Amino acid sequence: MRFSCAILLFWIGAALASPWLGLRPDEIHLEKILAGPDVHAWLGYDDLGRDLLARLLTGAGVSLTVALTVTVFALTLGVLLGLCGGYFGGWWDRLLVQIMNVFLAFPGILLAIAFAAVLGPGLVNLILALCVTSWVGYARLTRAQALSLRGRQHVLAAQVLGASTARILLRHMLPLMAAPLLVELTFGIASLVIAEASLSFLGLGIQAPQASWGAMLRDGVRYLLVAPHFVLTVGLSLMSLVLAVNMLGDYLRDLWDVKS
Repeated sequence: MRFSCAILLFWIGAALASPWLGLRPDEIHLEKILAGPDVHAWLGYDDLGRDLLARLLTGAGVSLTVALTVTVFALTLGVLLGLCGGYFGGWWDRLLVQIMNVFLAFPGILLAIAFAAVLGPGLVNLILALCVTSWVGYARLTRAQALSLRGRQHVLAAQVLGASTARILLRHMLPLMAAPLLVELTFGIASLVIAEASLSFLGLGIQAPQASWGAMLRDGVRYLLVAPHFVLTVGLSLMSLVLAVNMLGDYLRDLWDVKS
């Protein structure tokens, strides 16, 4: 657990510090195309002679920015819709369930690819495409929790005492959903990092010359045999970040498991 937290803190620190480190991720050195590590570039150079370490740290900032931005939007929208649907029920809940069923009928990454293809490549369009497909999991979880909590004694007592609907939802129900939502949030961040890299790998996400782990993997695959450091550094970095977030989610799930 400590190891995964250390890796996660490293990438968060790298993402926050990269704009202030004076990195030059777009500086080209034609004489060092696909060259190995040296004192100026500790991880070597890419297919245009650019510093892999500088682009890796810059790409970490892009990946985490996309993941956190989409997570905030998806969590807010999903919790709001799930709370209203689970608490009020009726036609609103039935409509919400049908909408969620439509989204769940297709793999999330395929929907994201479809939306990204329609909107076009770019950072803003990538975030919009992921926002459209990422709220469903939070809404489904929140609705299920709301359905089980709206009949609890403390919620019924608050209704009898005349508490407002907003107070019941925000003070008496939402805090009891915090643990499963936080666990879902950690796994959601890991999925978004992979989704951003996948869309950029397909050319539907971050565009050159801006650094992106997915785009770097796409460029490095062509030179796997002659410059394996190109792919390995990016692939291991992506794997370490996703693994660290997933391990943190597993730890929180075990920590807050009421049955244990």
